Amino acid sequence: MALLADLAWPEVSTLAAAGALLAVPLGSTEQHGPHLPLSTDTDIAIALCQRLAAARDDVLVAPPLGYGSSGEHAGYPGTLSIGQEALELVLVELGRSAAETFDRLLLVSAHGGNAEPVTRAVDRLRAESRDVRSFMPRWDGDPHAGRPETSMLLALTPDRVEMVKAGPGDTRPLAELWPLLRTGGVRAVSDSGVLGDPTGAHEQEGVALLDRLSAELIHMVDEWPAEFTIAQRAKEVAPT
Repeated sequence: MALLADLAWPEVSTLAAAGALLAVPLGSTEQHGPHLPLSTDTDIAIALCQRLAAARDDVLVAPPLGYGSSGEHAGYPGTLSIGQEALELVLVELGRSAAETFDRLLLVSAHGGNAEPVTRAVDRLRAESRDVRSFMPRWDGDPHAGRPETSMLLALTPDRVEMVKAGPGDTRPLAELWPLLRTGGVRAVSDSGVLGDPTGAHEQEGVALLDRLSAELIHMVDEWPAEFTIAQRAKEVAPT
């Protein structure tokens, strides 16, 4: 597995010339209840990128961007948000800079609040003829600091999970909570910051979920060259 930050520029130049893909983990610094670290989303994004790099020798993992759009978590100490507009601008400029070296850029975002700015940034970069894609993992069940995320952190860094402090938050379905979240944020529905119930979380469940998400990411990248070739051929033969 190759980490961009560990390399000198001549090594990066050689790998990029050979077609290396740059994967950038995107997360957040935000509350994840009283039992999970503020870096939870970033930790998951890093893990997925590292698993991708372990499966493919043409992937370089960039340093993570640990700040995202987390305004919905305002009011919980430690949450640091740069908002949607700033995140979109950062990603556009990052993508333009990366394109000077790499033919392909992959943004792996494990924070739901980043979805809109990530999508807009990717669309803008692709409109500028840059080969950029995003991967945003999805799972069923608790949407925030609940069983799925707690299980994944138990699989990744169990010493940083304080299960004795874990307790159920608001367990209503996200569709029911969404109007309240949009107007009042998580504080409006959960004092602890938890949406769901993490008390049943288990390391092996986290391993299985990480395995599934990693497989989806690896499959997407495996299909990427073929899709790009098809798109290029279609462009080449399209009538003018």
